[in-house]
Amino acid sequence: MAAHRRSRQRPVGGATARAAATVVLAGAATAAGFDGAGHAAPQPAPARARADVDRLHREAEVATEKYNGAEEKAESARQRLRDLQDGTARAQARLNKARETLGTVAAAQYRTGGLDPVLRLMLSDDPDAYLDGVALAERSGSRHHAELGRVRAQLREIEKLRGAARVEAKTLTARRAEQERHKRTITEKLAAARRALSRMSPQERARITGDTDRAARSAGGREAAAPPQAPNARAAQAVAYAHQKLGSPYVWGATGPDAFDCSGLVLAAYRSAGVSLPRTTYAQINAGRKVSRSELLPGDLVFFYSGISHVGLYVGDGRMIHAPNPSAPVRVAPVDRMPFAGATRVV
Repeated sequence: MAAHRRSRQRPVGGATARAAATVVLAGAATAAGFDGAGHAAPQPAPARARADVDRLHREAEVATEKYNGAEEKAESARQRLRDLQDGTARAQARLNKARETLGTVAAAQYRTGGLDPVLRLMLSDDPDAYLDGVALAERSGSRHHAELGRVRAQLREIEKLRGAARVEAKTLTARRAEQERHKRTITEKLAAARRALSRMSPQERARITGDTDRAARSAGGREAAAPPQAPNARAAQAVAYAHQKLGSPYVWGATGPDAFDCSGLVLAAYRSAGVSLPRTTYAQINAGRKVSRSELLPGDLVFFYSGISHVGLYVGDGRMIHAPNPSAPVRVAPVDRMPFAGATRVV
């Protein structure tokens, strides 16, 4: 009560303190990224909210490309393991055949090896035939030693193949663990991006998730027409494929035909033209001839960010078709929408 009475005795000072406090709180709210409109639950400043969502999507995309790379390496390890297992099975079949041959030779020698050769020659009714038989037995002995050598070599081959298979199995296990780590990162980043979007106003969400070039998707839109000035038929086919996929959802790890991530879209576009591309952005940038931004032609791959974590397909007029992120479908966008990192002409 005493404190209350003191404040009433100095109304001017109290009003000044309240005004100062209001200024300080408003400044703090602004510094924290809120709009200072006096709401009970302040919304993030639009620019900062958009930046947060973009950052989370980029981080998820980096993890997605790492996941794709781990998947590519895991598939290679799986194929090598299958090849080694097939090779082991073939070597085992050869070994079994050699053992059968070896057993046949040994049995024949056992059956004919009871008498001393000199005695058998003396008792033989046909010495010439017996001498021929001795020569045959000597050759059989040589074949016996040769079969033993083959068996030993095949046993060594099988052990070598089994050792290599064990190494590949360990590699595959490590790749799977790496994929799981990247998958957890992707899931966490995308969940955080969804939470950030949920805190934004509908208008701000629409600016991020809405198609910024609806006219390009309409049947009469200029961008929906056949791409002009493609350097060759395969590049033109890749661009035409990408146009057909406008509006398809972004799904990390997907390569079509109904959903894509960024590198999966350009991979599928060129696959439709009979051109094989690597799976990840990191490898795709080295899959053709580097071109400058001023040299871009429809069908060129355009890459973004310093980590080469995003890619689109250039379609002319300073625009590209790309799969942006899970909050936006495959769409047309300006190339200068993101920090340009380089371009590659595949064909």
